[in-house]
Amino acid sequence: MKNFKKYYVLPATPEEVYNALTNPLSLQLWTGEKAVMSVIPGAEFSLWDGSISGVNLEFIENKKIVQQWFFGDQVDASIVTILLHAHDDGTSVELLHTNIPDTDFYDIIEGWNEAYFAALYDFFVE
Repeated sequence: MKNFKKYYVLPATPEEVYNALTNPLSLQLWTGEKAVMSVIPGAEFSLWDGSISGVNLEFIENKKIVQQWFFGDQVDASIVTILLHAHDDGTSVELLHTNIPDTDFYDIIEGWNEAYFAALYDFFVE
């Protein structure tokens, strides 16, 4: 199992970023795919029409999102924590993804960089 931590800067306020990550309509706009999302801890979520799925664990409005991501029948939970910090250029997003299966690690990193945060960045600049 591996962990991944990275900071991203998005040209939007923490409130706008939080909304884009938690509102199913906003998620669908920037991903271009069906999304199921709720800010209720314990609720299941699904992004990119089911390509990413899991359970929402914790929310602090405009500041923090914690999710468990599913990887098949993996025993140890894969946890994604997203922290939002005000930044001179908008929002600094601190991403920590723990317990990524070794076989999926590089695909997950590419997904975070090239799909997830690249699409979110484009959503705010277009």
